[in-house]
Amino acid sequence: GRQGQHPHKAGRTEGKIGGDAGLSENGKQYAAELGKFVEDNGLSDIPVWTSLMKRTQETGSYLPNTNVMRYKALNELDAGQCDGMTYQEIEDRYPEEFALRDLDKFNYRYPRGESYHDLCCRLEPIIMDLEKQRTVLVICHQAVLRCIVGYLLDIPVEDMPYIKTPLHTVVKITPTAYGCEREDIKFGVAGAATRRDKQTVESIEQRLLKSGISKVGSTELWENGSNGHVNE
Repeated sequence: GRQGQHPHKAGRTEGKIGGDAGLSENGKQYAAELGKFVEDNGLSDIPVWTSLMKRTQETGSYLPNTNVMRYKALNELDAGQCDGMTYQEIEDRYPEEFALRDLDKFNYRYPRGESYHDLCCRLEPIIMDLEKQRTVLVICHQAVLRCIVGYLLDIPVEDMPYIKTPLHTVVKITPTAYGCEREDIKFGVAGAATRRDKQTVESIEQRLLKSGISKVGSTELWENGSNGHVNE
C-alpha cells in the first residue's frame, strides 16, 4: 500500500499557508508517534519519500527508516505572493484573487505561484513511480496529498482541491481488484487546518459586493446565476 501524511508546521498554528517553517510542538509530537507506528507495524525497512521542505525532512528524522529519498516535486503548492498569509489576509488584501480561487480552485493560479493543475503536472512523474512501488511512506503536504489521493482514487479534478486530508493522520491507500481503497489512521494530536469548503456563487457575490467589486476581471461574476456551487 501507499501511505501519505502531511506534517504540522509552526506557521499552521496561525492558519498561514505555505512557508518553510519547521515543525510545531504538535508536529514534533506527531512525528514521534509516527516513528513508533512505523516500528510497531514492521515498516522500518520501507522507502520513505519527503519533499525538500523543512517540516517533511524533520518528520522523517523521527523515523527509523534509512531508505529516505527527497524530491523537490513533492514540495507544497507554491502560493506565490500569498505565501505566508492566512486566508483572511488574502481576502482582505486581494478580494478579487480570493474570489477567482473560490470560483475555480483547480485551475486558479496564485500570482507568481501555482495552481492545482500545475501541481498535478509536477507530481505526474512521482505518481507514476509511486504506482510501481510495493509499499512506500510519503511525507508530504496538504495539496500534494490531495493530488496523490485524487489520482489513485480516481476522484474528478473539480473535487480534488476539496479532498479531506486531516493533519496528524496516515492516509493509507491500498490497491484492490477494482481500484484503490483509502483508510485514515488518526493519532489524536491536535492541529489547526487551512481547508476551505467549496463556496457558492451567491456567497462569493455577497463578499465581493461588500468590497465594492461587481466584476472579476472583465467577467460579470454572477452572469450564470447564483444558485448552488460553481463548477470548479
